Amino acid sequence: MNYWLIKSEPGSWSWDDQVRVGVEPWNGVRNYQAANNMKAMRIGDLAFFYHSVKEKQIVGIVEVVKEYYPDPSDASGSFGMVDVKALKPVPNPVTFADIKGDERLHDLALIRQSRLSVVPVDKTSWDIICGMGGVTA
Repeated sequence: MNYWLIKSEPGSWSWDDQVRVGVEPWNGVRNYQAANNMKAMRIGDLAFFYHSVKEKQIVGIVEVVKEYYPDPSDASGSFGMVDVKALKPVPNPVTFADIKGDERLHDLALIRQSRLSVVPVDKTSWDIICGMGGVTA
């Protein structure tokens, strides 16, 4: 299993929106590196759901339920999407400042490539962040 972090502007698509619909395509990604990360996602992989812009915090966990396929909103045909399913909220949202302030997470792609909308998360960092957020198995 692999772990990821996916970002959304809560004014456009929030955790509450994701919970309300359950399964939703993660579409609209127009960055090649983020798209390549999505191509590497497999069914059963987990991702942190991160509210970007003003909030800058992890608020939930989703599961990949459909692997990469063409995004019909991309007229160029260059980009795709995956489907994700809401699993559970993060009881104590973990902020970007919390993550950046933890020396154990200094190599996390979220910090090194903070503008990228889909980034990998290693298992050790996943476990640390889950602990910070009060997420139990």
